[in-house]
Amino acid sequence: MLRRTMLGLAGTLALGVAATVTMAQPAQAYPDRPITIIVPWGAGGGTDATARIIASVLEGELDTSVNVVNRTGGSGVVGHTAIAEADPDGYTLGLATVEINMMHWQGLTDLTWEGYTPLTLMNEDPASVNVPVDSPYETLQDLLDVIEENPGGFQASGTGQGGIWHLALAGMLYDLGYEPDAVGWVPSDGAASGLQDMVAGGVDLVPCSLPEARSLIDAGRVKSLGLMSEERADLYPDLPTLKEETDSDWTMGAWRGIVGPKGLPQEVVDTLIPALEAVYNSDDYQEFMASQGYGIRWAAGDDFAAFMDQSNQSMGDIMEAVGLRQD
Repeated sequence: MLRRTMLGLAGTLALGVAATVTMAQPAQAYPDRPITIIVPWGAGGGTDATARIIASVLEGELDTSVNVVNRTGGSGVVGHTAIAEADPDGYTLGLATVEINMMHWQGLTDLTWEGYTPLTLMNEDPASVNVPVDSPYETLQDLLDVIEENPGGFQASGTGQGGIWHLALAGMLYDLGYEPDAVGWVPSDGAASGLQDMVAGGVDLVPCSLPEARSLIDAGRVKSLGLMSEERADLYPDLPTLKEETDSDWTMGAWRGIVGPKGLPQEVVDTLIPALEAVYNSDDYQEFMASQGYGIRWAAGDDFAAFMDQSNQSMGDIMEAVGLRQD
């Protein structure tokens, strides 16, 4: 009887020790399974391409699979909502775009940049002002002088009404003291169709990113007169900025940055930001972006949050000025 009692006690103690050891084992370090990056726009576009190069390099930094999923629809609302509504565990991230600071002012959604955990700004492509190569305007100031003399006499295109390039142009005009609608806007499906319309004589100018105008500039069919940026672009270093041409501080462009749902744990943030910084500084990322003509811009954490906040306020102000603000 004593022997059986002792054996039972020993077994109980052994189970207790095993349970204690099991409970004491640390949780698996993040990440311990694949990560998904949601892209709110279709496959094959600039946002998709940027997400895929980020994912490719990030896999090596985090030693786990990083998959890109396109969630399109609603002018960006569907994908941005999917990012915001994901579990805040670090396994679903997103490549947010400038439209997150436009959609709510247009009444398309209540979602704002504050619904996310800002991680890292990875890219920005400033707006450039483009005209046909045979246009008589040699500088941006030449063009602006004639617009001032003839308000309403010019037509521009490059996005839908209230799209990023429409707002870039209206904001530039407003900042320079002109009426924001001094140049009429012809809605289009995007910069490519707007540029083709301009080359065919349908409109007079197109504000858009340099990568979008690049093929026509290089083909000698379009010339760019100025860039809405603080610095000149590496793609065309001879192209002056708006500040250089007019002394205006107005800047605007399309940007992309990695975000997570609101409430990401700090340990996840502390893992992702250094990994994304390594991606940004990698030869693969830098060379890919340069080869595509995409601009690069870095901001992380609170700096990225401040950037998004400023962008949001600028969008609201200019939408109000042009009568597109719905709140």
